[in-house]
Amino acid sequence: MRTNRVVTLSVVAAVVAAVVAVAGAMAYGVAVEEPAAKEVPVRDTGHKSVHAQWTNGPSSDPSFFPIGVWAQAPSRAARYKEIGVNLFLSLHGGPTEKQLADLKKAGMKTICAQNDFALKHLDDPTIIGWMHGDEPDNFTKNAEGKWVPKHKPDVIIADYERIRKNDPTRPVLLNLGQGVANDGWKGGWAKAPDYQELVKGCDIVSYDIYPACSTRPEVAGKLELCAKGVDRLRTWSDDRKIVWFITEAAHIQNPNRMATPDEMRFEVWSALVHGARGIVYFCHQWKPKRDFAFPINDPTVKAAVTGINKQIAELAPVLNSPTDSRNGASVTSSNSDVPVDVITKRHGEAVYVFAVAMRRSATKAAFGVPGLPGQAVAEVLGEDRTIKVSGGRFADGFKPYGVHLYKITAGE
Repeated sequence: MRTNRVVTLSVVAAVVAAVVAVAGAMAYGVAVEEPAAKEVPVRDTGHKSVHAQWTNGPSSDPSFFPIGVWAQAPSRAARYKEIGVNLFLSLHGGPTEKQLADLKKAGMKTICAQNDFALKHLDDPTIIGWMHGDEPDNFTKNAEGKWVPKHKPDVIIADYERIRKNDPTRPVLLNLGQGVANDGWKGGWAKAPDYQELVKGCDIVSYDIYPACSTRPEVAGKLELCAKGVDRLRTWSDDRKIVWFITEAAHIQNPNRMATPDEMRFEVWSALVHGARGIVYFCHQWKPKRDFAFPINDPTVKAAVTGINKQIAELAPVLNSPTDSRNGASVTSSNSDVPVDVITKRHGEAVYVFAVAMRRSATKAAFGVPGLPGQAVAEVLGEDRTIKVSGGRFADGFKPYGVHLYKITAGE
């Protein structure tokens, strides 16, 4: 259990579970709802982004939060920048001179393959990281038609060392497949020990899963798998690797189903609440019609992605700030089948509580936030409403897979 996970209890079981929760909190660092003995100061510690450790990597500016797209044509960079994207991952066949020129013209950064051309352009600030292949945890068919692993961990680790030796000033990103969260993935082979080895072959580890448009019964509609994979990667890397999440922004191969705007928002924010430090959109679609830049061509998806990205950019300094695990918010869910997960940040003069309902059912959540003044106000960001906070406590309703982002300040 990690510090940004919450104690989620049914109302009926709350009294019985409270004793266990308080004892467990001391061992695991979980926030427990109880009256604060004293007010916790809110302050900005002058933090930097977790990506600041690389001199030529993603910006150390806390106002920068990575928002990328996967394998998109650099000629479309200006259009993606308009919807809030600031990073291109995995340039097809590149990088090439024209691709970098197109990105530079649009003011777009890239994490790309370390090919011969790239090695001759190590002084180019357009390149802020190195790609390390895609989904090595999947199976592939060999010449004899047998399913075999694409790459074993020892190969990944050796390649990582080679890439890093060529240029230690930029991070190396490894993307894994849906087997990270989907235990029934037929193409997968890796189990926990294998993944623990795989993640040694990178600095940033990402993974992709697309539950809204999936047709696999163990995945379809189970949006909570997005956060499950983030949790697992943090566990498998012992929180020593930066975790990013790749989410769906098209039908992909399902002509009948794709994520709704609300589902897209949940997938992104559930990953952020669970500790993802970068978000990437998969934009390709083959059915019902081929469109490899769907989010900038479809008006509904474009509006949804633009809104999500705008809010992330506005909250980037908060998201990049340290998580308050010691005095974090706790929550009690009225529906025992619907956990409500939270992450707590203290930035500037405010306390931020970002909350997501983790199942496709409604619930009401009661929050406890240690260290608040007697009276405070929670502004529900993006919803044009506020909630009174008394004695560090407030409540709110959640739709299925609902997301609420609270900014709490002192009130009268």
